[in-house]
Amino acid sequence: MFTGLALLSSLMWGGADFLGGKLAKRFPSLAVTGVSQSIGLLTGITMLTASSGWLHPDFTMHGYLFNGVLAGIAGFVGLVSYYAGLSTGKMGVIAPITSLSAVIPLIYGLLQGERPSQFQIAGMVVALLGCFFASGPELKSGVSAKPIALGLLTSVMFGVALIFMARGSQVSALMTMTSMRFLTVGICILIALFSRSIGGFTLSTIPMLIAIGVADFLANFTLGVATTKGLVSVAMVLGSLFPVVTMLLAYKFLHERLQRIQYLGVFFAAVGVALISAG
Repeated sequence: MFTGLALLSSLMWGGADFLGGKLAKRFPSLAVTGVSQSIGLLTGITMLTASSGWLHPDFTMHGYLFNGVLAGIAGFVGLVSYYAGLSTGKMGVIAPITSLSAVIPLIYGLLQGERPSQFQIAGMVVALLGCFFASGPELKSGVSAKPIALGLLTSVMFGVALIFMARGSQVSALMTMTSMRFLTVGICILIALFSRSIGGFTLSTIPMLIAIGVADFLANFTLGVATTKGLVSVAMVLGSLFPVVTMLLAYKFLHERLQRIQYLGVFFAAVGVALISAG
């Protein structure tokens, strides 16, 4: 069950990133983030109200609020550094490094005493390689230090966010993800007030913004639930395959040409998933 949930998370994350990338070509990326995060917050509040899942906050380090807030901070810093990296034009440097963010929660899970089977270990290694290759890494020399540094910062921040998401989900995945959105939406509101703009969106963009916000929230939520049903290390690797989904959607709908190494990445990702499932 947890394998399916983690893969579903990748599908929704990949779809949200694809739509977000399209919209960010027409509107400020931080505005796209802020509005979609607000929609995600409304999604979480709606789900909590419908399920009567509201819980009083536990202010200890093990509570959902502490972990949700830290996940929100780390995720937001990672997102800002990710967009800053993309602004350098070095997608082939930033994306592959960012795709390895799952290594951090993988190590965390192993340090917590998780012991994946040999099939699962092999599958995680192959899947991470597939994700790296599918992101279209630039293998040429002469890459400057700035995109590499931003890519590493993004990877670390996303990896840290995943750890706190998993920790909070042990109490309540829904409350953890909603707490994250409260934090990130608050930051985005402050930015909007400072810049005196909410992005200048038109009515025709509302459906896409709703799709991004809902898909992104549900991706977080399903991955959080997956970490409570199986090994955190395995769930996080499967949940981090979203760059493969984004790349395939760009190939299908935007007719983007793929490098040979990206085809190899898709193959590796599929083999990795099969090995993990067999384990």
